[in-house]
Amino acid sequence: MSKIAEKLIKNAESDPRSMYGKDADSIDLRDYDIAQSALFHTNSFWPFFDRMRDEAPVHYCTDSIENAPYWSVTTYKEIMEVESHPEIYSSEVGGVSIRVREEKFNRPNFIGMDEPEHGKQRKAVQGVVAPTNLAKLEPIIRERCASILDSLPLDETFNWVDKVSIELTTQMLATLFDFPFEERRNLTYWSDVATSAPEIDGIVSSDEERERILWEECLPAFTKLWNERVNAPPSFDLISMLAHGKDTRDMDPATFLGNLTLLIVGGNDTTRNSISGSVLALNEFPEQYDKLRANPSLVSTMVPEIIRWQTPLTHMARTAMEDTILGGQQIKKGDRVVMWYVSGNRDERMIEQPYEFIIDREKPRQHLSFGFGIHRCMGNRLAEMQLRVIWEEILKRFDKVEVVGTPVRNKSTFIKGFSELPVRLHPIKKQ
Repeated sequence: MSKIAEKLIKNAESDPRSMYGKDADSIDLRDYDIAQSALFHTNSFWPFFDRMRDEAPVHYCTDSIENAPYWSVTTYKEIMEVESHPEIYSSEVGGVSIRVREEKFNRPNFIGMDEPEHGKQRKAVQGVVAPTNLAKLEPIIRERCASILDSLPLDETFNWVDKVSIELTTQMLATLFDFPFEERRNLTYWSDVATSAPEIDGIVSSDEERERILWEECLPAFTKLWNERVNAPPSFDLISMLAHGKDTRDMDPATFLGNLTLLIVGGNDTTRNSISGSVLALNEFPEQYDKLRANPSLVSTMVPEIIRWQTPLTHMARTAMEDTILGGQQIKKGDRVVMWYVSGNRDERMIEQPYEFIIDREKPRQHLSFGFGIHRCMGNRLAEMQLRVIWEEILKRFDKVEVVGTPVRNKSTFIKGFSELPVRLHPIKKQ
């Protein structure tokens, strides 16, 4: 365990408000504060969400260790209600993460905008994931998957997260941005910096350092690309689309940086953690791995099940713009409302056997991981395609990707994923 993780757990053990290490039924529901990093780093939040769905599906936390007071929305039905009413629940006011940043650190981006500006800026870059463009990208993804998998060691333990999950998604990001390929790991670094919580994960030492890195390293690199693309004919990369889009070509630097970090995080963290999560899920449910080996065509239904099972973004937050009722609770104007997708995806009222990883579910796309409504994930089909192709290529080469050690999970309450997943490969034996 790292020193940062040790400090996180030590602080949790010493704080009487912490839920870490406690039984879900031993704490008064009024004292629940589910957004505690120690719970997510140890993957121990599940029993608390189970109880909240049953007894307090819309729950108010008045005294949070890490956040301002907030409502937790934990059931599928109520999450869908919030997503379906963007006129009541704003993405722009307060941002979309539970961790509200100071105004001086605010970077506008289209996922954190309300209509009509949200639709205008989203439309400017949506073409990069249009079906015709995805068809062109698939052979590139397949070639890169094959190259990455063929380069892996066969006789030693290695970190799947770094060598496969990060490498594939970073290569894909570099392609989507037409970013210098040899500098592609900067994209991973900037993604981690953008989502960092200084007092928890140790990626940066302060909010000021995070902003300095993004403003002094990330923004200048992309501004250089912008200046090149704006004076060239439009092309199908994200920077060119922003530079030539009528609603985005006059963005101020803060909005440009905000949209950049959104696209980097959206294209990096979610898919990379789903790739890692899929390996872990198949190891935890070996009968499903057997089923997949026997019938590789099940990859197509396994992919959405991976995304449900992993839920790479645990939540999205909104701010109530008026007094309203949700799940029988009085929500006041200005209240923070957090939709816990990770809980909604385990809601047995909507999803049969939600704690089981089942690769041939009858309705595999019945999940909340991509959100719903106007803010539904723009890159959902690209994410699914990357997962499908990587597993098609894995099954051609390896009888099993075996997890041989304990995964190291993120400390974030926002990005649900891994920094380490030790594995060994078992190649298919030649006849």
